[in-house]
Amino acid sequence: MNNNLLVTKRDGTQEPIDLEKIHKVVSWAAKGLEDVSVSQVEIKAQIQFYNGIKTEEIHETMIKSAADLITTDTPDYQYLAAHLSIFHLRKKAFGQFEPPHLYEQVTRMVEQGKYDKHLLEDYSQQEFEEMNDILDHSRDMNFSYAAVKQLEGKYLVQNRVSGEIYESAQFLYILVAACLFAKYPHDTRMDYIKRFYDATSLFKISLPTPIMAGVRTPTRQFSSCVLIEAGDSLDSINATSSAIVKYVSQRAGIGVNAGRIRALGSPIRGGEAFHTGCIPFYKHFQTAVKSCSQGGVRGGAATLFYPIWHLEVESLLVLKNNRGVEENRVRHLDYGVQANKLMYTRMIKDEYITLFSPSDVPGLYDAFFADQAEFERLYVQYENDESIRKKRVKAIELFSQFMQERANTGRIYLQNVDHCNTHSPFDPKVAPVRQSNLCLEIALPTKPLEHVNDPEGEIALCTLSAFNLGAIESLDELEELADLAVRALDNLLDYQDYPVPAAYNATMGRRTLGIGVINFAYYLAKNGVKYSDFSANPLIHRTFEAIQYYLMKASNNLAKEVGACPKFNETTYSQGLMPVDTYKKDLDKICQEPLHYDWDGLRKDVVEHGLRNSTLSALMPSETSSQISNATNGIEPPRGHISIKQSKDGVLKQVVPEYKRLKDQYELLWDLPSNDGYLQLTAIMQKFVDQTISANTSYDPGKYEGNKVPMKLLLKDLLTTYKLGIKTLYYHNTRDGASEKSDTEMEMDKSNANAREVIIEEDDDCAGGACKI
Repeated sequence: MNNNLLVTKRDGTQEPIDLEKIHKVVSWAAKGLEDVSVSQVEIKAQIQFYNGIKTEEIHETMIKSAADLITTDTPDYQYLAAHLSIFHLRKKAFGQFEPPHLYEQVTRMVEQGKYDKHLLEDYSQQEFEEMNDILDHSRDMNFSYAAVKQLEGKYLVQNRVSGEIYESAQFLYILVAACLFAKYPHDTRMDYIKRFYDATSLFKISLPTPIMAGVRTPTRQFSSCVLIEAGDSLDSINATSSAIVKYVSQRAGIGVNAGRIRALGSPIRGGEAFHTGCIPFYKHFQTAVKSCSQGGVRGGAATLFYPIWHLEVESLLVLKNNRGVEENRVRHLDYGVQANKLMYTRMIKDEYITLFSPSDVPGLYDAFFADQAEFERLYVQYENDESIRKKRVKAIELFSQFMQERANTGRIYLQNVDHCNTHSPFDPKVAPVRQSNLCLEIALPTKPLEHVNDPEGEIALCTLSAFNLGAIESLDELEELADLAVRALDNLLDYQDYPVPAAYNATMGRRTLGIGVINFAYYLAKNGVKYSDFSANPLIHRTFEAIQYYLMKASNNLAKEVGACPKFNETTYSQGLMPVDTYKKDLDKICQEPLHYDWDGLRKDVVEHGLRNSTLSALMPSETSSQISNATNGIEPPRGHISIKQSKDGVLKQVVPEYKRLKDQYELLWDLPSNDGYLQLTAIMQKFVDQTISANTSYDPGKYEGNKVPMKLLLKDLLTTYKLGIKTLYYHNTRDGASEKSDTEMEMDKSNANAREVIIEEDDDCAGGACKI
């Protein structure tokens, strides 16, 4: 190489290329790591040096070289690549490797309008000195490569046009803590900041995208999930659309309940006109959802809910599939189909489901959620009323069509509305749950808006976070972590802004939280139990009992300090009912683990002092936030020991935790013989989780004759889901061969999910009455 070549530094100055400097940086990044080779990284880089080459270009080439070497045999390259990325990131943000003092960082960023000015108003310089002492920038070295790239792409404060980055990760964690505990008394808040900082920066508590990206900036909307219910009037539908636009622009995922909208041909104004039906209004909602691109990268997303007995259901079930013309398809929404025991019973008995327009059957739609006995009484009454427009469909055919479309698109979901209301923290007579959200883990009361600023309407928001099960050595640790998570998220409710009055009123009244888990697959592996053989059932019962008990205890303690949520009287908790009182008792046949915590003592305290939060738990997918913590997704089994996810920086590879020690303990998705073990574990979690769970079903057509998944198997799993008390089903995964290309987990390509076709064999064998629910 020509020794006279010059390199251009980040400040624009030039100096002769010094290969030893490059070698030193890579050697530093490799320090303490196993099975990595500095020379291998340097050789693979194959840098083509030229006069004036930028140091940034050299550094980025080295990072890519290290990232390309990540395999299951050499997993530590993910940390070598991460260390190089951290070095690069800090140089870009600060012009040097050492970060500035916290007070200097905050002062500069507030002046530039990047951080919220309240930080300098609420905290003294002396307190920033204390926080700077708490900060441990060496924790940046705990991130994997995929985590650093996600931080860089989504979470760190930056100029998304120029690509300029203004902070590093530990500033993110300490300032989130400072923002959330700013209103605590001066004599206690620094202790909470330290403990919350430690819990999040050491990956024991995982924060969702809106909190990590937004808290500390002047933008103040951090709820992950927004539930909006439409009424059956033009004013209500337009108010719903307006609320959708406002929340999509704030990066929230949307759930829309459109089940009240009357069917095609229904009379309007006493027969002066006839109704155009659901599809034009679903298209209207789709337009609202897609109207605001999020950062110019992608449109918003929403799931729309309707009951399986709606008169238009046969047309609604096919809205997402590829057949048909644009006029009768609404493909850019996902859908949640709502069922209950009566609907399943009709299928089991090989009977009929009668379809109605909600507008023709007074009281039926509300009873579907609020009172199951009243629903059945009215349903049979309306079936026998010859004056009411209706259609009868064989139940087995309707459920088979639902499962067919669920399999074809992967994105037609299920909500068991009776489980969502009988095993719920809300009293369905006064606060029924009528929908879920985009990812099927939220179950909260809503009320339709009659106009945009309707104070009587109720838009439900849920603020999320998760415990990293893989980072917990003892269930006793959950007590402090629950206290920190509940206090932080409850503070967030008062800290954030509310663009729609109905969302503010509902949130202040109910103060709903949803705390879940990540790294579940690793938790099973390190405890030597499996998804498929039921060996994990007792462990998961103990674990989720502890989680819910400590979350409720934390919220109860907070209520003793600052008061219960104003609408606590609308919860079943106020009546002394605990989750262990209302779950589906069929579960006892698959898990006989006893209760280990003092539920009666908690019951007494809750009735006496209330809870600060109406809900506390929900199990979300946590695709991106789990990567930040070097964890497996939510509760899902991995598809491979290395996951591969696409980002704007290319392919990100991440190896499952402790692969070398535990590789034989991990159970991969397509190795599961059936959904049975997974569904049992989901049901055990649902016994304690007060909202719901993003639970998936997965099928490998190659295991069945003719590469066809039998319909009777799909219906069996559907009935098992109901029988065990599971409230919702999220994705339907089909093995399509992508994971055979390499030993990887491929993230579902959401834009093409509805194009994946699976041939399903029609089979009526489930209709003989053998299943009991």
